[in-house]
This record gives sequence, structure tokens and C-alpha cells, in this order.
Amino acid sequence: MNNSAKIGPNSIIQTVTALEAAYGKRDAEAILRRAGQDHWIGNLPEEMTEESKFHALACALLKEIGEQKASAILEDSGRRTAAYLLRVRIPGLFQKFLRLLPPGPAFRLLLFAISKNAWTFAGSGEFGYTADKKPVISVKVTYPSQPVVGSFYLGTFEALLEELVNPKTSIKAWIEKNGNTIHCTYTCTI
Repeated sequence: MNNSAKIGPNSIIQTVTALEAAYGKRDAEAILRRAGQDHWIGNLPEEMTEESKFHALACALLKEIGEQKASAILEDSGRRTAAYLLRVRIPGLFQKFLRLLPPGPAFRLLLFAISKNAWTFAGSGEFGYTADKKPVISVKVTYPSQPVVGSFYLGTFEALLEELVNPKTSIKAWIEKNGNTIHCTYTCTI
């Protein structure tokens, strides 16, 4: 395991933003303080950041607000990250092209493109996908964390697939911790 693996800053930026959207700025800051994550108040990362910082934030939120609320915050954070990717990172021409394709080929092409930059969200972990009749996306989190982080990936993939592959996309998530590894499997109906 590479302890210095870095991931995109949106993992943290959008998690704090989602927390503020759910609780309001004042209460979100109070939650961050109680969770020992107050260093993010007014000081969000602008560059690639150590994956440990995202996992620490996710675990602190889990402990502070509970699994159901932390999961909802992280799923919203993933959706907000997808919105950022659509606005800034995924070229508009590529987006238009994907929308012209049938769902199967659009899924394969989008996930192929995502796989080329998977390190930006998987960090020291692994990313994979199958494009069979029932497509599956998998993320293996190898940095010590908690299963709730799988909600971040769920929100991201769901939003991207709804926007670029099929607006009726649905994903069934199966997230399991095995030792220090978290296996996230997302079975997609596109």
C-alpha cells in the first residue's frame, strides 16, 4: 500500500460543501470542529491531496453524525464531484458524443475513459469494470477506511451515468469490508 497516494481535492471540497448544504454553514462547521476536522473550515485543498485526508474526514463524519447521515453526505459529495467533472474536466464534445450512443457503447467508452484517470479517485486502491449485459463497476479501497466511503463513489458514478449514458440508470451498491480493504461493487442497470 502506498501511504502517500494522492486523490483529487474534490473528495474533500465537495464533502464539506455537501455537509454545509445539509446542515447549514454554522452547524456544518460545528460538526467539523467536534469531529476534529476543523482544519478544513475556510481552508479547502486546491491541489491533489493525500487520500488519508479524505478517509480521515469520512471516518470522522461517520463517528460524529452516524452511518446513515454520513452516507447521505458522501453520496451527495460524489454527485457534486460528478457535476464538477461535467463542468470542468470531461470535454463537452466527448459528452455530446456519449449522449448520441446507445447506453451499452456509451457505458463502455465512458468507463474506459474513467479508467485512464482512476488514480485520481482510487488513490492506492484499484478500479475496474465489466461491460456485460449487467455492467459492474468496482472500486477496491486499500487505504484503511470505513465502508461508508463507498457512498462517495456511488454518488459519482450514478450522476455520471445518468447524465452521459442513460437518465434512467440505477445502481445497486454492495460494499463490504474485508480486513483493511473495502470492496465496492456497483451493479448498473443502464
